[in-house]
Amino acid sequence: MVKPLIPMPAKSKKQQMAAGAALSAKRGERSKSSLKGASRQMAESMSEKQLKDFASTKRKKLPTKKRQ
Repeated sequence: MVKPLIPMPAKSKKQQMAAGAALSAKRGERSKSSLKGASRQMAESMSEKQLKDFASTKRKKLPTKKRQ
């Protein structure tokens, strides 16, 4: 039995912005070599659907950085 993918919202504004950058590189709208840090890792390890879910998270109530 295959579990359905549950949309994962971004936990911070920085995570949402990194997902947006990774998504644009995945779609070919920007070069993959321009990515750094988390966005580069996201582009390599996540599907376009997952990146879209992260990038489409509303930023209004998100903290700037995720607390540990």
